[in-house]
Amino acid sequence: MSSLERKARIFNVQKYNTADGPGVRTLVFFQGCPLRCKWCANPEGLERKYRVMMKYNLCIDCGKCVQACPQGIHQIDPETKKHVVDRTKTCIGCRRCEEACLQHAISIVGEDKPISEIIDIVKEDEMFYLASGGGGVTLGGGECTAQHEACLNVLQGCKQQGINTAIETCGYTSQENILKIAPFVDLFLFDIKQMDSDRHFELTGVHNERILENLSELLHRRYNVKVRMPVLHGYNDSDEEFDALVKFLTPFKDLKNFKGVDILPYHKLGVGKYTQLDQEYPITDDPSMPEERLSEIEAKIRNAGIEVNIIRH
Repeated sequence: MSSLERKARIFNVQKYNTADGPGVRTLVFFQGCPLRCKWCANPEGLERKYRVMMKYNLCIDCGKCVQACPQGIHQIDPETKKHVVDRTKTCIGCRRCEEACLQHAISIVGEDKPISEIIDIVKEDEMFYLASGGGGVTLGGGECTAQHEACLNVLQGCKQQGINTAIETCGYTSQENILKIAPFVDLFLFDIKQMDSDRHFELTGVHNERILENLSELLHRRYNVKVRMPVLHGYNDSDEEFDALVKFLTPFKDLKNFKGVDILPYHKLGVGKYTQLDQEYPITDDPSMPEERLSEIEAKIRNAGIEVNIIRH
């Protein structure tokens, strides 16, 4: 099979992005992720399967989706006469329910796109990349390395077209996989979510040794890396946490390929998606970051001689 015939399962393409890499970016969201971060803003992209998202506030309980769905996923409760989604049944991605819904209350997440089509979508905005001085494509998710062959093929195709490439990654993949794609990545946006391995497991469902090893290997091999850290008040914003981060990064601070640290304060942009998936949001308190604490963290990293920026969404 030609690499351009392979397909990637994606769940979104965001154009004119300016927060995930230099210049104007096209952000391609790959579906599937090995982590389960409690604050995840894209829960629809965690599993590599079709997901039914339901805006119940728009639904008029007309039942047209019930008639359209061959899987019996959509139902009208006989007692309440309200629309319900049977999450035990498997969506096949036919999108008949989505097409039948007059209120646009239903959206099916997940689409298998040929690599060549993804590259064509990226190329549409080539003039904006050039005009913004260094723009290009960023592969995110989910986690793009979870589909490492498709990820590699998209990166190769974009590089062949002269398009700047970046990936946003949690780093939880085999070293073989990440080194295989590395020659085709102009910039890694590499997440560190927690320095303590056990606490990392509590917050994300995996330990962090593999992540930190992959990060070290990329930096040692002189690939361009910018570290990104989502920060939640009371979860991973302690002095001990950032002392450990600084200690880990200090040996790399003078390397030209180490591009510093982006601090990503907690935001609530993805909270509404959980309701659409009939899921409870895992965080019950408000871990929003006080500005004073953000300034202290920024100063601690900068005083260690490491470039740092606060990125607000």
